[in-house]
Amino acid sequence: MNERLLKVNGIDLCTEGFGDPKDPAILLIMGATASMIWWEDDFCRRLAGRGRFVIRYDNRDTGRSMTYAAGQPEYTFDDMADDAIHILDEYGIEKAHVVGMSMGGMLTQMVALRHPKRVLSVTLLATSNFAPELPPSEEKVDRFFENAGEVDWTNEASIVEFTTAKWRVLRGSKHSFDKDKIALLAKKEFRRSAHPASMMNHALVSGGETDLVRTNEIDVPALIVHGTEDPIIPYEHGVHLAAVIPDAKLLTLHGTGHELHADDWDTIIQAIEAHTAS
Repeated sequence: MNERLLKVNGIDLCTEGFGDPKDPAILLIMGATASMIWWEDDFCRRLAGRGRFVIRYDNRDTGRSMTYAAGQPEYTFDDMADDAIHILDEYGIEKAHVVGMSMGGMLTQMVALRHPKRVLSVTLLATSNFAPELPPSEEKVDRFFENAGEVDWTNEASIVEFTTAKWRVLRGSKHSFDKDKIALLAKKEFRRSAHPASMMNHALVSGGETDLVRTNEIDVPALIVHGTEDPIIPYEHGVHLAAVIPDAKLLTLHGTGHELHADDWDTIIQAIEAHTAS
């Protein structure tokens, strides 16, 4: 592991690399309100062990990257997509495979459309292009996030309780819920975050509309990974992406929710290894 704080385009972005930089690069982009630690260490090591140089990073307003005042994000999704390319520049990487989860998957689509010459392939986990005809999130998700304002973002215990409850809502029925591991990751995230309340700024960020209506123009190999019990971005969204992106492959995770559960890692890593082999 090698954590680096990069100064790119006038902002700080915290990154971490796993594996041999001489191997083909995979850039991991995490979802909304989540720092890079949710690409867990062991997941990154296992993926790097398949002959890949894996980079994860904190999006703006998470972890040790640049933060903005709560409720006032001074950037767009377009800026966040371009951040990914600036990171590749700093690592001296001309082209990379890009893997994104949830909001990170949306950003991955934008990266492939905005910077097609820099992307070798995309892997889109639990994400969408948010076409208007697709089903909304389940009511239980909406109810949960309506209460997010009650969290004391200065208090570790309050954030751990919120984070644990969030992942319990987003999980599927197939896998056990490891409350202790989620709590440990939440504590780690709190302790390395410059301003935890700013994570919620992601709900206020705009942009990307002109790119996401062009998903069918993505011209690199695409792997779609989606759980059948995803309550926030329903499975139909993954099916839709696989249908509109030319020659995309769909990996269905039966009984999985909006989660990167350790029980699915072998399946996902094997699929990414095969997808990025060429």
